[in-house]
Amino acid sequence: MRLTRGVLLVAATALTPALLLTGPAFAADSAPAPVAATAAAGADDPGTPVDEMSEHELRAAILTLLGKPYAGKRVTRDANAALDGTLEDMRTFLKTGYRLAQYEDDKVALFTILGKPYAGKRVKQEIYALLDAPTPEKLRTWLETGYRLAQYEDDKVALFTILGKPYAGKRVKQEIYALLDAPTPEKLRTWLETGYRLAQAEDDRVAVARILADPDISDALRAAAEEVIDGTPEELRYFLETGRYEVDE
Repeated sequence: MRLTRGVLLVAATALTPALLLTGPAFAADSAPAPVAATAAAGADDPGTPVDEMSEHELRAAILTLLGKPYAGKRVTRDANAALDGTLEDMRTFLKTGYRLAQYEDDKVALFTILGKPYAGKRVKQEIYALLDAPTPEKLRTWLETGYRLAQYEDDKVALFTILGKPYAGKRVKQEIYALLDAPTPEKLRTWLETGYRLAQAEDDRVAVARILADPDISDALRAAAEEVIDGTPEELRYFLETGRYEVDE
């Protein structure tokens, strides 16, 4: 059986215009996708029309679409409803229902991205442009390719913003320069999510150690610095920004 090949044909027919787009910018609205006329999922002939597919082939196609990582709540609901229904229900889902269900899930995905704390200027700008004239093809293409590139641009801006902070120390700067020598979207996002916190903590421990090396600090400040130096990244940052100024002299 050619399940994978057949399902790709189902999805490609439903989202054909998306395959013609190459990036997050769109020159014009794509025309609505045509009804899936020749999509197969497991038939010996990969061009078997959906209307001629067997029950097994229909179920295999729908189950494969359910397994896609971007299949959201609406796709899951509609696909399961089709599987519980008649053969005609399954055919209708593959020909038209899947495209519309994925469209709804993709709109939810856009609003979820907008709510992320690291959604920057470029990401928001492109999402708002998509929502001004949305089509299923535009949303899916942007989520598959455009989002990664827009977030990459925002993340590079975030790196330079961090470099300009007065408390960006040796370790933070060292790691940022290394990232910028061979940047990828994945490297930058991973570092901003996890690496930055750890690098800043190392710089902050050095800063606390410098405070402890000053023989003229008060006993109270020394005690507070000794307590926090082995603390969490958040505790270290709070101490350096605020806590040390709250210690009774």
